[in-house]
Amino acid sequence: MYEAIKGILKDKDPMRAIVETTGIAYRLAIPLSTYTHLPSVESSVHLFLSQVIREDSHTLYAFFAKEERDLFETLIGLSGIGPKTALSIIGHMEMSAFQRAIHAADVRLLSKIPGIGKKTAERLVIEMRDKVKGKGKSSVAPFSSEGGIVGDAICALMNLGYSPVDAQKAVQETLKKHKDETDLGQLITAALQQRNRS
Repeated sequence: MYEAIKGILKDKDPMRAIVETTGIAYRLAIPLSTYTHLPSVESSVHLFLSQVIREDSHTLYAFFAKEERDLFETLIGLSGIGPKTALSIIGHMEMSAFQRAIHAADVRLLSKIPGIGKKTAERLVIEMRDKVKGKGKSSVAPFSSEGGIVGDAICALMNLGYSPVDAQKAVQETLKKHKDETDLGQLITAALQQRNRS
């Protein structure tokens, strides 16, 4: 079982990274979130690994954060969730946002992740609820009172072309400045202005 790899990044694209160490170059499958954190080619890099062995393939998956690797291994242990779907979840939604969506049973937000339909999202909520119980409570608390308005605002931004991660960040940043905002239209407008300034 592999834990991590430290070496020189030889090549990268949104789906894979090539890391060379002790004369061997490893081809690693990565989520989009890890790709955005990778340094330039020929730079040193440290990634956390998970090996998935199937009858027709042995694949190494790599993650920038240990927590992402651990979530990946939890997800592929669920029925109907393969490595490709797990990578899509991790690559398109920050962990704190994913945990909030699970706690809030936000099937609509989860269904926005590429490759996740309504039935898969519902199964994720049921099977992951106990697994993320107690995790990320500090990040869930500020949003618990707003409930639906936050999810609606995020969905609205995604319908306007924002990625789930960018939409989540925009709403988070907006709520820091407008903590008492209860009007959905005002929240969306402020979030759009926030992203345009950043």
